[in-house]
Amino acid sequence: MHTDLEKAKMYLQTENCTCVLYRGEEVYYSYHRGVRPLLDFLDRGKDFTGFSAADKVVGRATAFLYCLLGVREVFAQVLSDAAVEVFTRQGIAFFCETRVSSISNRESTGPCPMEHATKNISDPHRALDAIRATLKKLQN
Repeated sequence: MHTDLEKAKMYLQTENCTCVLYRGEEVYYSYHRGVRPLLDFLDRGKDFTGFSAADKVVGRATAFLYCLLGVREVFAQVLSDAAVEVFTRQGIAFFCETRVSSISNRESTGPCPMEHATKNISDPHRALDAIRATLKKLQN
């Protein structure tokens, strides 16, 4: 595991945030849940290429967003099989505490809506469109 990833992981644990992007002395983090923090990072327009990321839960949709951010490696406390597939295809190193077959919705009554929205998508840009459309539907 790269030093930046170790620092991101430590930050995730000590600050009790939901996700961290770390490179050198630059650190960005969020306390928001779901895909919102990564969408916010993307919308900033900052180049996150080469950053290391640590996150509480990474499923397929989140993995696509990390691809678009350009991170080089990701640590997840919980990582889905579908996220592993995305990271492997995109050449992003990944590490986790727990690997699961799928990510459930917040009520644990079914699949995560973002996972469902991206399940048949292989292109990160198409995934971003599906994620934004699903968020819009959920907010209405």
